[in-house]
Amino acid sequence: MILALDLQSETPIYMQLRNKIIEGIASKELELGEALPSVRSMAADLGVNMHTINKAYQLLKQDGYILIHRQKGVVINPDGMPAIDELYTANLREQLRPFISEAVCRGMEEREFQLLCKEIFTDIKS
Repeated sequence: MILALDLQSETPIYMQLRNKIIEGIASKELELGEALPSVRSMAADLGVNMHTINKAYQLLKQDGYILIHRQKGVVINPDGMPAIDELYTANLREQLRPFISEAVCRGMEEREFQLLCKEIFTDIKS
């Protein structure tokens, strides 16, 4: 999987990396149990600080997307992805709210928003 990060984005690099890895898992570009590069290797490949990679990996580990082994390195969680639970649903609702609010303020209709979401969902799943 090739990661393209936007170094000019307002989104922190560690969050971009976290999001790209999750998208890679969702789109099946990254398989369960697949190894990811070491912190040092990923930092060198992307030209960013090792602490940035480490922070992204720690967030992914905390959320259950990856496992970090001393001997095996970093791997996509071979036991599967975290389940949908009340906390996840609450966080998703909280994160979507500002996007929906902005869309409403800009005059986007509900159907347009739903179609956009469906398009992105389909793009990731295919």
